[in-house]
Amino acid sequence: MKNPDDIVVTGIGTITAIGLNKDEFWKNLTAGVSGADQIKAFDTEGFKSTIACEVKGFKASDYIEKKSARKMTRFSQLAVCAAVEAVKDAALDFSTIEPERAGCVIGSAAGDYEVLEKQFAILAERGPGRGNPLAVPKIIPNMAAGNVAIELGIHGPNFAALSACATGVHSIAMAMNMLQLGQADVMVAGGTESTITPLVVDSYACMKVLSQRNDDPLTASRPFDKDRDGFVIGEGSGVLILEKRSHAEKRGARIYAVLGGIGMTADASSIAAPDVEGTWASKAMEIAIREAGLTPGQIGYINAHGTSTQANDKTETRAIYNLFGERAAKLPVSSNKSMIGHTLGASGAIETAATILSLQKGILPPTINQITPDPECQLDTIPNHAREVKVQAALTNSFGFGGQNASLAIIAEE
Repeated sequence: MKNPDDIVVTGIGTITAIGLNKDEFWKNLTAGVSGADQIKAFDTEGFKSTIACEVKGFKASDYIEKKSARKMTRFSQLAVCAAVEAVKDAALDFSTIEPERAGCVIGSAAGDYEVLEKQFAILAERGPGRGNPLAVPKIIPNMAAGNVAIELGIHGPNFAALSACATGVHSIAMAMNMLQLGQADVMVAGGTESTITPLVVDSYACMKVLSQRNDDPLTASRPFDKDRDGFVIGEGSGVLILEKRSHAEKRGARIYAVLGGIGMTADASSIAAPDVEGTWASKAMEIAIREAGLTPGQIGYINAHGTSTQANDKTETRAIYNLFGERAAKLPVSSNKSMIGHTLGASGAIETAATILSLQKGILPPTINQITPDPECQLDTIPNHAREVKVQAALTNSFGFGGQNASLAIIAEE
């Protein structure tokens, strides 16, 4: 029986390296198209990793007024434009909603580094007093949420979650909470990231977590493959429109899926490495399933964190086995990062959108670049080709630096 208090998704907006809108993204995701290429954002001579999943052909002015776009840095532009797409997809008219009853939670793991790096160079080369007076407001991670509110004219709860690569799912969770607490009737929720800059790329390379398959970017991201050598950094944004079922049905909205339950835990073991036993990642999945009123046996698909690093993929595999036992070997599990790269704080939101579309359309996207099976990752990774199968419930996982784990249980709309 449908619950009027269900939190449902009525709109989806995505901007990624494989699509500038939801439909293009989904078409390429299910076709197994890689968005990886040589970095165009800066000169990579001397860098250990020179590849990324950059968003190509993006012009903010295709979505919003040029005057508004010029005031934003790229991570904010991506968020605002994805939000505009989501609102359009939801057929939502904010003029029919009390301004304080519509809110926004858009997270970013980093905010803007492009302006930060340029402003520091100005300070170092020319001395104090010559910087951009709006540098700090442009840089800080909560500014994407602020800019979305400005663009949409909404005045309800407005803030940003920030939890590394778990940011996107945590943002959706916080938006769900706002609806459940009665603080809003509609929430715009998601994540955004654009950190393909010299400092960030070099820092990740120094951590030895980036792929160095510079001569073959299309096959560089290999989640769960034995020969994976790190992730390919990506950029993009994913934004959802969330409402209670009663509100969505009253306005005649199309409902994509139900956000059934959220599980959030902390490894509390390392600032960078995951807990090798996967204990708390597993617990996050367990909590999400329980909060959704489901059992592990009802989960038909997992959209994995699947970064393509040695440590993460082994740990996530272990976490899945901890919870699902022998069934883990046959449970479909795939990683969108094999195609869109690791979009950091945006990844959980983009992957939630992909999971919702998987349930709605009855197609599970593949994990591409599956060449050599890893005996330590014995999962059904939906290798290389999408699979048509109707699934009633799924999980999407996001695990961040600091041991911050988030898992979201999503239920197909009947």
